[in-house]
Amino acid sequence: MGICQIENISLAYGERELLKEVSFTIAETSRFALTGPNGCGKTTLLKIISKIIEPDSGSILKSNNTTVSYLPQADIVHKELTLYKEVEKAFDYYLPLLKRKESLEKSLQKLGEQENSAGLLIELDEIQENLLSSDYYNRSSKISHVLKGLGFSKQDESRQCALFSGGWQMRIALAKILLENSSILLLDEPTNYLDIESRIWLRNYLKGIKNSVIIVSHDQDFLDETVDEVYELFNGKLRRYKGNYSTYEKQRKEELAVLVQQYKEQQKEFEKTTQFIERFRYKASKAKQVQSRIKQLDKTEVIEIPGHLRTLSFSFPSPPHSPNDVLTVESLSKSYGLIKLFNDFSFKVNKGDRLAVSGRNGSGKTTLLKLLANGRGADNGSINYGPNVKVGYFAQEIKPTFNPNNTVLEEIQQSAFTSDIPRLRGLLGSFLFSGDDIDKKVSVLSGGELSRLALLKILLKPLNLLILDEPTNHLDINSKQVLLEALKKYKGTVIFVSHDKHFLKNLATRILYLGDKEPQFFEGDYSYFAWKLEQQEALEEITEVKEKERPETHSSYKEANRIRNQIQKYQKEAEELLLSIEKAHQEIDKIESLMGLEENYSDGSKIKNLIANKNSVEKAIREDEQRWFLIQEELHQLTQTLN
Repeated sequence: MGICQIENISLAYGERELLKEVSFTIAETSRFALTGPNGCGKTTLLKIISKIIEPDSGSILKSNNTTVSYLPQADIVHKELTLYKEVEKAFDYYLPLLKRKESLEKSLQKLGEQENSAGLLIELDEIQENLLSSDYYNRSSKISHVLKGLGFSKQDESRQCALFSGGWQMRIALAKILLENSSILLLDEPTNYLDIESRIWLRNYLKGIKNSVIIVSHDQDFLDETVDEVYELFNGKLRRYKGNYSTYEKQRKEELAVLVQQYKEQQKEFEKTTQFIERFRYKASKAKQVQSRIKQLDKTEVIEIPGHLRTLSFSFPSPPHSPNDVLTVESLSKSYGLIKLFNDFSFKVNKGDRLAVSGRNGSGKTTLLKLLANGRGADNGSINYGPNVKVGYFAQEIKPTFNPNNTVLEEIQQSAFTSDIPRLRGLLGSFLFSGDDIDKKVSVLSGGELSRLALLKILLKPLNLLILDEPTNHLDINSKQVLLEALKKYKGTVIFVSHDKHFLKNLATRILYLGDKEPQFFEGDYSYFAWKLEQQEALEEITEVKEKERPETHSSYKEANRIRNQIQKYQKEAEELLLSIEKAHQEIDKIESLMGLEENYSDGSKIKNLIANKNSVEKAIREDEQRWFLIQEELHQLTQTLN
């Protein structure tokens, strides 16, 4: 028996049945992704579970003390309180207990020595035990830990919530959800407004808690690392797949191939039946056969191809020749008021580079890409393109780049060469704009549709330098994968910003990290960058511990020494784990190289052994990463003790 049973939930809007007798169980520590095409009802289902929306029929049965917290995709604004006070409201769950505790203590004070107080004392003891076993008395440390993980500074805690932008408002909401520590966490696109560091932290945090978690997300790697089941919602029905998202995707592709074949065969049968009906409709001798076939058509359940499994179909045109030094930046400086983003910053981008620009939100990533795309706008310094370099720029805010009064076809026609006009409808079809879609006004397009249209506009021109600011925003997982494959085959140079780990891991060959200190280059792929970043963070924690002042008088000197010794042991183990993880990643690279050799992939026995070895190493990495995360939690708690 699970902690929450969803039974026969149905909901319709007018004639459209969004959910049709949906049933499933949320067990203790359930971890699953909810997937399906846009508009299929994923968010609606989460709102029904959290009691925000009432279904037309069906029921939700919860075990005693089961609580639910829901994080929507957007549109949460906090204003009146400081960040700390707002997030502390996550602990309001304990206020009735505290009120009852205070009432019991007052009652016990009024009772005389001869009066029976056993019942009150037992209840008071139970409440105290409940509070002690919770995070209530440790809430200050817990709040600081979660806020830091989500990218807030210590100084931010005293800032008014109204001063934070929309993306940071959603981080505040996420912090509250995590601190509420409900039995079931419903997270609708939780990584939408998170940078890489915060996504890594959230991934590890979710892996370390025992709550049940349901996630809607377009971040494939995040899902792979946080869920072990996938529920697909399609045509109002829910279907369960065991395994992470990649396992679901593989199984669904196999099913889709069969489904497409069945669909084609069914369409042929429909065509034959329709032709028979039209030919003999008015012949009395065939009336019974005609009516029989009409009834047969009416009863046949039409096979449908899931819309979210349709993919883009494109590749970038061959780029014109470019020199080895594609872009040279010298002594770049840029400030906004008192905020200095870059100062005397110089670097080069070489032909064929896949340079990823990473860093926390607000570190200057978008500003840098705008400067590089425009070649001007800096306070000081120069940005110089090599001879014959043709630049294509995908802006994070793409809506202002379109004319809202244009149709989709008109918008593309304005960017196309005359020679391209005959093939525009075909290109639009490859980008999932088919039928009446091409006559839609740009003003009514969704975020995903706008992203696809912006990519198509870039595709129409032969370019040898692509500057892409969050190109995967609003794209579903399949579309992201097609874009990734196209960029991997592209012969030009790419500078890009992305918070999508799967995209970064499979594309970046160099990474520029914009942190609190000087910009830093990592000459290697994402795995190397992530390892170095976690190593640096561990080193920072070690430094912080060493710089702490002597413990306050309430902690004995002996106890403080014991804590310091334990911290040193954890630090040493953490460093060893990081080295082990790095070696394991190197081992995976070797195995994958062997798997690519014809002598191995053509031999079933050899490839089976290589896959088994790879799975074993990946399992060891996951175990080491989990242990490393637990150590960081322990280090955090121990260092707080010394405060």
